[in-house]
Amino acid sequence: MSDTLSTGAKEQARRTIAAAADQLVELSRMIHDYPELGFEEERASLWCEEALDGAGFEVQSGVCGLPTAFTASAGSGPLTIAICAEYDALPEIGHACGHNLIAASAVGAAMGLARLADDLGVTVRVLGTPSEEGGGGKILMLDRGGFDDVNAALMVHPAPSELDRMPCLAVSHFDVRYTGKAAHASAYPERGVNAADAITLAQVAIGLLRQHSAPHDQVHGIVTYGGAAPNIVPELAVAKFYIRAESLEAMKTWEPRVMKCFEAGAVGTGASLEVLPQGPVYSEFVTDEDMATLYRANAEAIGRVFQSGSDAMTASTDMGNVSLAVPAIHPLLSIDSLPAVNHQAEFAAAAVSPAANRALLDGALAMAWTVIDMASTKSTRTRLCARAHQHS
Repeated sequence: MSDTLSTGAKEQARRTIAAAADQLVELSRMIHDYPELGFEEERASLWCEEALDGAGFEVQSGVCGLPTAFTASAGSGPLTIAICAEYDALPEIGHACGHNLIAASAVGAAMGLARLADDLGVTVRVLGTPSEEGGGGKILMLDRGGFDDVNAALMVHPAPSELDRMPCLAVSHFDVRYTGKAAHASAYPERGVNAADAITLAQVAIGLLRQHSAPHDQVHGIVTYGGAAPNIVPELAVAKFYIRAESLEAMKTWEPRVMKCFEAGAVGTGASLEVLPQGPVYSEFVTDEDMATLYRANAEAIGRVFQSGSDAMTASTDMGNVSLAVPAIHPLLSIDSLPAVNHQAEFAAAAVSPAANRALLDGALAMAWTVIDMASTKSTRTRLCARAHQHS
C-alpha cells in the first residue's frame, strides 16, 4: 500500500471512530456501571457483541467453551490481527483496573478498521477474552485454538502513566487450605490443632524469606477463612495467594521456596495442607518491538505523551502467554488518574472521567492506525504473515 493510500486509510479510520465516539463512551460506561466478575461477564460480552454486529462484524458467541468469550471478524485478508477485549471487574471495587475502557477501545479500533480490512488485506478479529483477573481466559482460549490463525495481537490497558509496554511478571494463583482439629479454646485447647496458626506460621516464614528473594520475586495473599468463633480452636483455615517472578523460568526456582513456607505451617502445627491451583499460570510478556514502535509513533501523532518506564507499574496479565505464542503488544494508556492507581476505588471512578473517555478514543485510534501500518509496511507484513500461529 502506498503512503498516500495509508494516509487515506488512517483518515477514514479517524472519521469512523469519531462518528462512533458517543456509542463507545456509552459502552464503556455501561460496562463500568454493571461490573461483572470473571467468567460472569454476560452483559458486558453481549454489549460488545451487539456493537460489533452493528458495525458489520461476523460475531460468534461462547467460543472456546467459554460462555462469555466471543470472536468478531471483518475482512478476509491473509494477515489476521486480533484486538483483545477484556471486560471483567474486581470483587467489591468494580472496574478499578479499567477493563471497561479496554473493551470499548477494542470495539472502537475494530469499527475504525471494518470497512478498510479488505483493502488492507487483513482479517480484523476482536477476541472477547473473559476473566483476565486471575482466571486466565486468554490462556484457555489459546489452549483451545482461539489464536490458532492469528498473526499478531494487540490491546491497550488504562494506567496512571502512558507507556508503550507494561513491565510484566509471571504469576501463579492458588488457594491454601489447612485442616486441623476443633476443640474448646479455653477448656480443652490441648485437644485442638489450630489451622489458623498454620497460616500465621507460613506468613512469618514468607516474611523472613523475602530478605533472600531476587528482584521481582513477590508473594501476596489474603486469609479468606480463619475460624468460626474465638472460643473454638479453628479446624479450617483458607487463604488465597499469588506468587510472582520475573519469568516462568524464574518461577521454577522461586515457587518451591515459597511452598516450603506453607509446608512449615503444617509441620509446626500438625495441621494438614492442601495447595489448590486457581487458574493457569501467567507468563512474562515478550513485546514485539516493531509493533511497539509503530504504536508509539501513532499514539504520539494523536497527541499522547509517553512517560519514562522507571516508575511503571509491574503487574501480570494472561496476555503474556499470548505474547509467547504470537507477536503482541500491551501498551499502557494514561487516564490522568494520579494519585489514584490501579485496583483502588478512586481509579474505578477515574475510569469514567472525561480524561478516560478521551483515552479510550485515542487508544482505539492508535490501535487502528497501528494495524494499518502493520498491514502496509512490507517488512512487517511479510514477517507477521510468515509467523502464523499453530498452538499445540
